[in-house]
Amino acid sequence: MTAFASHLSYDFRTGLRDRSLMLMNYLFPLFFFVMMGALMGGINPTFKETMIPGMIVVGVMTNTLLGMSGPAVAAREAGIYRSYKINGVPALSIITIPVISSLLHVAIVSAIITAAAAPLFGGKLPTDWGTFALVIFLATFAMSGIGMLIGVIATGARSSMMYGQLLFLPSMMLSGMMFPTGLLPPALHRIAMVLPATHAMNAWQALAFSGPANFSAAGSLVALFAGGAIAFGLAALLFNWDSHNTSRRVSPAIALLALIPYALTILFR
Repeated sequence: MTAFASHLSYDFRTGLRDRSLMLMNYLFPLFFFVMMGALMGGINPTFKETMIPGMIVVGVMTNTLLGMSGPAVAAREAGIYRSYKINGVPALSIITIPVISSLLHVAIVSAIITAAAAPLFGGKLPTDWGTFALVIFLATFAMSGIGMLIGVIATGARSSMMYGQLLFLPSMMLSGMMFPTGLLPPALHRIAMVLPATHAMNAWQALAFSGPANFSAAGSLVALFAGGAIAFGLAALLFNWDSHNTSRRVSPAIALLALIPYALTILFR
């Protein structure tokens, strides 16, 4: 337990000291929050109703989809994981510690955004704080699972960033943080429902902000939990200690199974 706590403390402090991680964890989401609050609040008054959850989703995605996989790839390529194996560090710790660290970073960013949104930009505060915190946890759990899975299957820093962007960019446009997903054409709406960010926004809107749900809010909670659990299971299955060992028990293509819980919500919306 002491070794686990020391490893977690080191990983958390790395997120504050490393410049690229500091950018992903804090600087980019907070700068984006200030920029969007100043611009969108005047252009689109309805943006104030989704400002807090939308900007928290951005923080979660930059932390997990864009910021988590790179260090995992770098550690594997540098032989750090191999030294962990030699010293008896279990693979489960390597997979779970970055997730806990991400939860801590996301909690800090979420607290800053929530505290500043209303007085600075007139953002709407949650009406149910318990559900608000629950969705933050589930969104971070789900997307950190995908972020770790990307780090496990990526062959290098470029591919890890590309995989992360494949989810990050559509989420920015289709998840409901800029405009309601109900305004999307049917085809784009179905694509949006495959994105974890869409389910986080839907659950927040219906359960924490007393707004209308675009589809089942309870289904979104289940999808986020199931998607995160499947992603972590696949990351453990595909985990490789050494970048020089290219043999795998199964094809990395099964990583796409992590999106099945979200895709199934299309059938039951």
